[in-house]
Amino acid sequence: MTLPPIILAEAALGVLLTALAALTLGGQGALVTALVFAVWIAGTACNIWLVGRVGGAAAGIAPLVLGGTILVMWEIAVRGYGVSGVILPPPTAIAAKIATSVSILWEDFVQTVIKGALSGYAIGCIAALVTAVIVDRFDFLRRGLLPVGNFVAALPVIGIAPILVMWFGFDWQSKAAVVVVMVFFPMLVNAVEGLRATEPMQRDLMRTYAAGYWSGLVKLRLPAALPFIFNGLKIASTLALIGAIVAEFFGSPIRGMGFRISTSVGLLALDLVWAEIVVAAITGSAFYGAIALIEKRMTFWHPSQRGRG
Repeated sequence: MTLPPIILAEAALGVLLTALAALTLGGQGALVTALVFAVWIAGTACNIWLVGRVGGAAAGIAPLVLGGTILVMWEIAVRGYGVSGVILPPPTAIAAKIATSVSILWEDFVQTVIKGALSGYAIGCIAALVTAVIVDRFDFLRRGLLPVGNFVAALPVIGIAPILVMWFGFDWQSKAAVVVVMVFFPMLVNAVEGLRATEPMQRDLMRTYAAGYWSGLVKLRLPAALPFIFNGLKIASTLALIGAIVAEFFGSPIRGMGFRISTSVGLLALDLVWAEIVVAAITGSAFYGAIALIEKRMTFWHPSQRGRG
């Protein structure tokens, strides 16, 4: 049986780095390096087998295999090389911290995600959609507002967050305001472009049916704009969580993901920092995935969805 070239390349790299580790770190370092690369090669081989045997059904399994491979390599490397938990805790220590800090993590989740990120996300996206319809109706607004929007979208969140915290206070309202600023203009730009995505022939056909502006908007332009709108919603979903967490670095009550991360770093409690990061990553991925799933159901007719499982 012929091994895939990528397996041979990884094995060669593993042998080379193991030899270097033996020269610089001694026998234990070489053993740890060899184990890390053995796990990586096994994970790669498993994914290649899954794709070859299972085919399209492996799309959901392969990322789990890759993630598990990385976690095992992380655990082996941290414990084998004797890395301090202050610098990088092993995954098992992070999992144990999550299990013993459920109440703290839930309180921070409610403060940051539900109160700050989701409220700001909803307000910003709805306001952007309404504004997009108005901008589409009056062309002079598009020429004047979108350049301003591009300018505001380029502002660094780390610069505007302290100002909005001073304006709206230290509770979740200021974090929601930061999220609104971050998501509004990306959503607006995508929605405006989507409303202009219809073909002239389609618009002419609506006019021959004596369809007014609002009828054409509901029956033609909004459905055609859905892929653009969902693209904006997905972009905004990642920006919302980032904005809410970063805003908490500049003042918040004694709860919240950003507050907990900043204070835990000062206390060298890196296991709690990583626990918050894990919760944030899972939340962001689930939020993005939910939007992508709704998009797939609502825009099944669009060419971008054809051929997807």
